[in-house]
Amino acid sequence: MTFLRRVVMLSRSRKFGRYPDARWANCAVGTIQASIALLVLLSLMHPSRAFAVNPELDPVLTGSRQRIQSLDYRVTGRITRVEGDGKRTSYKFIGKAHWFPDGLRLLSVFSGPGSEKTSVLLHMSASGRLTIEAVLPGEKAASALPFERWNDPLVGTDFSYEDMVENQLFWTNQQLTAPEKYGARDCFVLKSTPGPQDRTHYGSVTSWIDRGILFPVHVVKTLRGTGQQKEFVYYGLRQIDGAWSASQVEAKLQGKPGSSMMVIEGGSGKAKLGLKDFDIGQSGAQGKKAK
Repeated sequence: MTFLRRVVMLSRSRKFGRYPDARWANCAVGTIQASIALLVLLSLMHPSRAFAVNPELDPVLTGSRQRIQSLDYRVTGRITRVEGDGKRTSYKFIGKAHWFPDGLRLLSVFSGPGSEKTSVLLHMSASGRLTIEAVLPGEKAASALPFERWNDPLVGTDFSYEDMVENQLFWTNQQLTAPEKYGARDCFVLKSTPGPQDRTHYGSVTSWIDRGILFPVHVVKTLRGTGQQKEFVYYGLRQIDGAWSASQVEAKLQGKPGSSMMVIEGGSGKAKLGLKDFDIGQSGAQGKKAK
């Protein structure tokens, strides 16, 4: 029997409560019990408050979000699915993105081996809320992509539709874990988990972010329900027009042979885009003009 338990039992004794000193002790013990109970309750309701918040979390989030909020690019490139046996299927694409007062717009047009095209317009609000429109092969007009399809393979690759934006950086719950090295780079390790209002097929996203440039070098996304993981590796980090970017991004789904590579071949980091540049209805014509 612990000391505290003995004191509590004594405090409940009628005999102990007959004397003034005993009543004072009973009151003191009751106060201690109430304080302990309150602390336990608060730690259960707000577990994060039981520990000091990492002072580096705000600078990492602020810097990462500002990087996205300053996007204004136009790029060309290719996206390739490499099968386990080495077979390759490639699509050319053009992409452009700009942060407007109501959030980020990103428009991509993928041209397949034949004449088919896939156009995708993503809009992410300042709170991270995502909507997706698409013109898929065989369709003549854009329509909202149902949430159930957000995790579908994009033109048959390991990238999904919602992988095209880093909306996890705007989710409600963010936590820095112990810093780690990824290759030769010293990294912050940021774990992002969605809140009830965040629409996503992922249960968590862990990002290894270079401490010097605040750009991700490695990201692991965990799917809800199955726990299956998807890994992204960023290669060829470079600074163009004052903004950091990767020349290649590789995606690999756990348990699936092969991987997919997105390669940026050219573009501008200061494209000076406006709303008219994100008319998905005109994306097919714009795709024909792109070289």
